Amino acid sequence: MPAVVVEAARRLPGSVVSDRPLAGGFAMIEHVWHLADLEADAYEVRIRRILEEDEPELPTFDGDAVAAKRKYRVLRLRDGIKKFTQARERNLAALSAVEGDAWQRAGVLEGLGKVTLQDIPRMMHEHDLSHRQEIEALLKELAGRR
Repeated sequence: MPAVVVEAARRLPGSVVSDRPLAGGFAMIEHVWHLADLEADAYEVRIRRILEEDEPELPTFDGDAVAAKRKYRVLRLRDGIKKFTQARERNLAALSAVEGDAWQRAGVLEGLGKVTLQDIPRMMHEHDLSHRQEIEALLKELAGRR
């Protein structure tokens, strides 16, 4: 997914990193920072806590609240891509080190219920797919505005 984000940033027409879709949704800068913060503040924390604690209670990640608080649209795209890439690399390394029964370790995710470590890569993948689709639609719309 980090490579997808980098390629999408390269395909942006002109300097429109903070332009939002007309129908609503995230601008490219918001996608990048959302992915970065979710990766570092949610997935990374969930992986670590599930591995270190017995059935920890895991808070949900309120992406809209975080985006508003951190003012994504004034941040630098390059910094967000770097944060996302580094956090994803750490998470993949941590998951690559998991063996045997450790995949069945679990936590309780607020609003969802019990999740095992085995569920985390699937959740990451599904989230990535939704952002890929939204980013592709955004790029098409922005190109059409020109």
